[in-house]
Amino acid sequence: MSSQYTPRLIGAPNTLEHRVYTEYNGRVVSPFHDIPLFADQNNGILNMVVEVPRWTNAKMEISKEEPFNPIKQDIKKGRLRYVRNCFPHHGYIWNYGAFPQTWEDPGSQHAETKAKGDNDPLDVCEIGEQVGYVGQIKQVKVLGIMALLDEGETDWKVLVVDVQDPLASKLNDIEDVERHLPGLVRATNEWFRIYKIPDGKPENQFAFSGEAKNKKYATEIIHECHEAWRRLIHGESPQYDISTRNVTISNSPAFTTPEDPEYQRLPSDSRKPPAPIDPSISKWFYISSAQV
Repeated sequence: MSSQYTPRLIGAPNTLEHRVYTEYNGRVVSPFHDIPLFADQNNGILNMVVEVPRWTNAKMEISKEEPFNPIKQDIKKGRLRYVRNCFPHHGYIWNYGAFPQTWEDPGSQHAETKAKGDNDPLDVCEIGEQVGYVGQIKQVKVLGIMALLDEGETDWKVLVVDVQDPLASKLNDIEDVERHLPGLVRATNEWFRIYKIPDGKPENQFAFSGEAKNKKYATEIIHECHEAWRRLIHGESPQYDISTRNVTISNSPAFTTPEDPEYQRLPSDSRKPPAPIDPSISKWFYISSAQV
């Protein structure tokens, strides 16, 4: 399935104009709404949208507001956002992305975290050995989940592995990650705790004392967020400035045909070489225990 999805690149990476649209057999689709969550539900295989390849720093994310939800670099105060290198972690330490057709509802408080959703698709950390690319659609299986509490919102982080990874057959639940990839769960917890400290923000907090919950718990959260997305796409929830334009869900209010003017305005591929990055992005930060 993944080979049918290809990126349509607009402009130069590391610029405000850069976008990565998703094509399915040459036709633009929304990675938020049109890609099925389940690649093979009977065998527990899900689709994942890669937003940030491992070891890179640009904070790329699905644009909720723009029609057909291209991936773009996050912006704060008019400047492109990058995560800092917090020793010993260089950039993102997994292929980071999102599950399509999921949504963390900001109008719903989770019974255990006591915090509402963060208004984003469900975040995913893919721990296989291959480095992905922006806009890649990977088939993955679920291993566990952490609950980050980010500025008072529940921000779930699902740990998964690419089904093509050499270790995939041995990784079936969260305890297998520690057995075969010792230190990775601990490093994941540390990364999320400290990554905002170089920008002058406090350490992030977790629900469940930072414990990674198992596959069963993660699967329940995924189904909850899939149901929340279903309500969103069918207009049963407030829209929160989210574009729900799609080309596959014909009974949804924002279903769009290729003849629609909004679809016709989509830009053609205009990829350019990456723009230079400020050298300070490569700087290392050493976070002492006193800071956290």
